[in-house]
Amino acid sequence: MNPHTKIVNIVISTSLDHKIPLERLIMDLPNTEYNPEQFPGLIMKIREPKASFLIFSSGKVVCTGTKSLEEVELALERLIEYMKKVDIDIIIKPKVRVENVVASSDIDMKLDLNEIAIKLTNVEYEPEQFPGLVFKINDETGATFLIFGNGKIVCTGTKSDKDVHIAIKNLMVVFKKYDVKSYK
Repeated sequence: MNPHTKIVNIVISTSLDHKIPLERLIMDLPNTEYNPEQFPGLIMKIREPKASFLIFSSGKVVCTGTKSLEEVELALERLIEYMKKVDIDIIIKPKVRVENVVASSDIDMKLDLNEIAIKLTNVEYEPEQFPGLVFKINDETGATFLIFGNGKIVCTGTKSDKDVHIAIKNLMVVFKKYDVKSYK
């Protein structure tokens, strides 16, 4: 992977295969929010590793905020420890499904976003609304890029760091094909 590329967020979903009494969690666990009139899930945040969970009474869980699969595993272990503290025994090792990997990178190019918006398809660019250009690459990774004039990009919609690498490589191929050049 490009040395200027780093994973900034991994979103996963899983199931604890156990009904979760959300009202009990909000009373007994720290760093939790639950407002069932607004949203059916409980929000729980942990500091180490930094992660946020959406926990549903069905046992379904979404975890966000981690930067690696190792952090995902550690965060889930912590969640299960918290569940044990309130007498909810999770006896399975949850199967993780990666929903989204978000990465940031610097492609070391100064870019004319107006030029890119004209040359490429699958582009949204409204500089009055947002300073970046949104580009959905048409490849196997399913990536969408936020591209900024200073060469910084955000890659989202992928399922692995390998896909991030492939998507950025494919972005550079598209730039070359459409003769997108760096300017000083």
